[in-house]
Amino acid sequence: MSATSGAAGASVGTPPRLDVDRLLDDPQTRIIVCCGSGGVGKTTTAAALGVRAAERGRKAVVLTIDPARRLAQSMGIDSLDNTPRQVKGVQGPGGGELHAMMLDMKRTFDEIVEGHSDPERAQAILANPFYQSLSAGFAGTQEYMAMEKLGQLRARDDWDLIIVDTPPSRSALDFLDAPGRLGSFLDGKFIRVLMAPAKVGGRAGMKFLNVGMSMMTGTLSKLMGASLLKDVQTFVAAMDTMFGGFRTRADATFRLLQAPGTAFLVVAAPEPDALREAAYFVERLAAEKMPLAGLVLNRVHGSGADQLSAERALAAAENLEEAGIVDQESGKAGLRDPSPAETEDSVETTEDGVDSDADVDSDADVDEITAGLLRLHAERMQVIAREQRTRDRFTSLHPEVAVSEVAALPGDVHDLAGLRAIGERLAAGVPAGA
Repeated sequence: MSATSGAAGASVGTPPRLDVDRLLDDPQTRIIVCCGSGGVGKTTTAAALGVRAAERGRKAVVLTIDPARRLAQSMGIDSLDNTPRQVKGVQGPGGGELHAMMLDMKRTFDEIVEGHSDPERAQAILANPFYQSLSAGFAGTQEYMAMEKLGQLRARDDWDLIIVDTPPSRSALDFLDAPGRLGSFLDGKFIRVLMAPAKVGGRAGMKFLNVGMSMMTGTLSKLMGASLLKDVQTFVAAMDTMFGGFRTRADATFRLLQAPGTAFLVVAAPEPDALREAAYFVERLAAEKMPLAGLVLNRVHGSGADQLSAERALAAAENLEEAGIVDQESGKAGLRDPSPAETEDSVETTEDGVDSDADVDSDADVDEITAGLLRLHAERMQVIAREQRTRDRFTSLHPEVAVSEVAALPGDVHDLAGLRAIGERLAAGVPAGA
């Protein structure tokens, strides 16, 4: 899927429109990866894509790595775990259905150990303190296991579409780089050096380890305690036959991400930092020859009265407020101490018997409300203009990237109806009248 896939009728200065439905309906699309910086709506986007794909006839599964667990709440599932679970209330023609799961990083690592070693060795590895630390929080483990789980899901071939919600990393590079880094660590020089003492044996081996690895193991010892070297040696000895597989699987999954059946969606918000990160991600995906489908721009504001500019709205509000001040002084005499004459005839009526002071008050209230609405409209138009400038800067750098602008919802997404609404806005791609 090329960067301009789904473009339709783009004019000069306007990015091509990302046709989300065309992407979801294409049977050649087997994997969609939602990536971008944190807090831009990747999880919601992935879930909404999954719901829409299933209801259009795809058998889809959403893999999320978001620790906030909003996906489970939105889909009405009590809890998500490392096993895909079907989402009730979502079905489409031709057997379309949706499953969802949340990556359990440690459990996925445990499954690799259990699947590639005999029960006795697997038990020794799982009980090893070094392994427990590595599998629970070593840098890059989450990203590596996300790719491992993606590879497992793709190999099972139970779904014709896999949608991945990438980890909320501080850097856009982590998702692409971390699996390779961890694979290199598990299959690299560090492990081979750690394996050397066991092969040399005895005191000579320990002396070699202490001399050759003093600086590296000194740092690790601070994290894991004085028994680190013994734990590491035990871990290495038990894992000896498995190390080559980590790097092999990481490389295979990386190639899977480059394959034509994969489509990357960069998710961003119309804010300078988020779009800067999105531009960086777009460039990195291009450098790695990853198939970019387009940009999803979330929480975009719009207006059904955009012909009224912020400047005109503010001017009208000021005119109403100035008129209201004059009316208040001449028409609301009751606000000051009344004179005796005014006390005797405190209520002045018209020929119809209607209180003229009430008329003045009513008119002033209407003017005040109208002025407030005009100012709110001016603020909305200023937000729209600021978002447009931010988007235009991204477009000027990457005019070829197809864009779907998703109008901001008035509240949070907390159920399937909200996800469907997001899906409809994703497919529309234009936040008119939001």
